[in-house]
Amino acid sequence: MDFNALVSAMTPDTYEKLAQAAETGRWADGTPLSDEQKAHTLQLVMAYQAKVLKSDEIFTVGADGQIVHKSKAELKKQFSDPAAIARFSHDDL
Repeated sequence: MDFNALVSAMTPDTYEKLAQAAETGRWADGTPLSDEQKAHTLQLVMAYQAKVLKSDEIFTVGADGQIVHKSKAELKKQFSDPAAIARFSHDDL
């Protein structure tokens, strides 16, 4: 199986597990990743973000293969959107 086919065949659950391993440096059972596993895991996560998720979230890999950057104004607009802010009443907590 070639790399692109592997990325396309990955499930969202597998992506989440690989992303968590790349973030923490450990597998879910607590076993540390070797240097080679870290490199391969990060490559898979970045390829999945670019090819499958086509994410526009900051600091992810976009569909064009570049890291997504946003200006301060774009971030301020994104986070000041009232629809994006979770609101709870006292009884909800």
